[in-house]
Amino acid sequence: MTAERNPSIVDPYDQFRLMRDPASLMRPERLAALQPSRVSATRALIARAAKNRWKVTRTQFDLDERARGTACYRIEGDGWEFSFPVFSFEPSGKMRTFRIIGRSWDMMGSLVEGRISARDMQHTREEMPKLYHGRATPGTLVWCRSNRSARYLDYAVDALAGGSQPSPEVLAAANYLMRNTGLDGNGTFGTRSFLSLESDHPLRPALRAQMLAAYMMRVFAHDLVAHLARVRGGGNAAEMSDALSRFLGIGNGSALGLMFFVHNHPRLIDRWLRIREQSIAAAKLTEIASDTGALDTLQALIDRAIVYRSQDQTDYDLLTPSDVIAADLRVIRKELGWLRERAQAGVLETSTPLIEFCESLEGRFTPDAIETLNSLLIELVPDLADELAQTLVLDEELVGRPEMTVSRLREIVRTEYRWAFDLDLVSDSSRRYIWYKSVNAEEPRRGPREEIPEALSLGLDLPRLVVALDADLAQSDARSSVASFLLAHPLHRLIATRVQALAGLAYHSPHADIMSEDFIPAHITRMLNSAVHGIDKTRDAMGRVIRGVLMQGAPLPADLANGTAEQHWFYPPEPEI
Repeated sequence: MTAERNPSIVDPYDQFRLMRDPASLMRPERLAALQPSRVSATRALIARAAKNRWKVTRTQFDLDERARGTACYRIEGDGWEFSFPVFSFEPSGKMRTFRIIGRSWDMMGSLVEGRISARDMQHTREEMPKLYHGRATPGTLVWCRSNRSARYLDYAVDALAGGSQPSPEVLAAANYLMRNTGLDGNGTFGTRSFLSLESDHPLRPALRAQMLAAYMMRVFAHDLVAHLARVRGGGNAAEMSDALSRFLGIGNGSALGLMFFVHNHPRLIDRWLRIREQSIAAAKLTEIASDTGALDTLQALIDRAIVYRSQDQTDYDLLTPSDVIAADLRVIRKELGWLRERAQAGVLETSTPLIEFCESLEGRFTPDAIETLNSLLIELVPDLADELAQTLVLDEELVGRPEMTVSRLREIVRTEYRWAFDLDLVSDSSRRYIWYKSVNAEEPRRGPREEIPEALSLGLDLPRLVVALDADLAQSDARSSVASFLLAHPLHRLIATRVQALAGLAYHSPHADIMSEDFIPAHITRMLNSAVHGIDKTRDAMGRVIRGVLMQGAPLPADLANGTAEQHWFYPPEPEI
């Protein structure tokens, strides 16, 4: 049986048996190694758009020679229609920053259901610059902002204006022409709540709307470059090749705010990681016979990842460099070739050899290389992965169970949070940091307690809360109710509710002490950016900020509409121009 088999015939018990123990998966350094995959928000969106041939049409493009003006796009997909109005500005150094306090952007856009009216267009133009004081029009899903990569966008424009193609090698140093500085929705600014979206809404699963807005920012960036090249070069200007356009994505940067997202969305994190683990497990159960189609597919994908990593110009600090990952992938690819030879010779000991093969890699190669392989394995079960990705629609309200007994609550604490009791929670180094919100920058910060003694800690000190809860549970009547316990210990209400509401979920919280000086925030930020969002080439800065590129290699609008989108578009090689 090959990779084309119906994934529904895989025994769910076998899938769940192969899913990893949270004791190993939920360690911060392992979460940091997780790579983009078919179930990441970006790739899941593109898979659906390509399959159903979504259509993107530019309906307005009124920009002057200094890039000031308005554009608008129409997106049609799965029987739904959306508008993407864009307000473009000449770059300015005033009030310009990567941080959320910025008030100057090169582009602002909005993803709106239906065809936007002239009145709503004007309202959006007036309200978006107000940001947190603004209010979106009805049917708005996302407000977004982006800035140019001045060096590389100008380089591309100059080359095209002169009638030649920009060098892929030069542009590969950045991998994008514009970078995202904000994708806000789900009630922010009065946008529509995602839980209110209809059952057949194509953007209903988590983060799909934001990723469509990111894709449209990329579309606009390409149109902006073409426009400026024509302005400067006139009839001599060249059009950027489709291959180079596909190669370039949208830049992205994320900081400490994502730590709060992870702690505030435990059910979403659990569902995402569970979907990823279930898909990987199903792929490992692919039956291999003398027909090696599945192994051929996997080898081709590894080859693509090796080239992508080998060509990567990104400088990494705490995270594993691409050349190290590429070296590991070459060895993994070689060993997979030996497995393929045994399959062709009909001497396999089992019909599902990928289980043992993957087990043999642990401890021998970098986690990043192994997680790259795991992500590629999911491509062996695309239908299952796409089906599971559609289930990312969930109510995240945490509701307690006051009727539960104290003994049962303590049992959950001692079994599901045993990792917390193994941590050093009392030394000065373990309690060094506090999480707070900067008054002047309006953004999350992490700093030494002694420097900001008056600050209110906003971070979820999960292990200490759990250990303190357990201590008081141990001194209470085991047969009494949690309701009675909380009457006597009201300060435990929030942590008790969280423990009860998440009981039975394996992957909801990183096993980490975020207050410790040994904790590296970039590990968790990278997990969210890479595994959940689908951002490639993620590099850290100062152990806090993660920068990377979205949509690199993604199909162009014409590819989607014509049904010519490449299935495995990710990990694009530098085009030969």
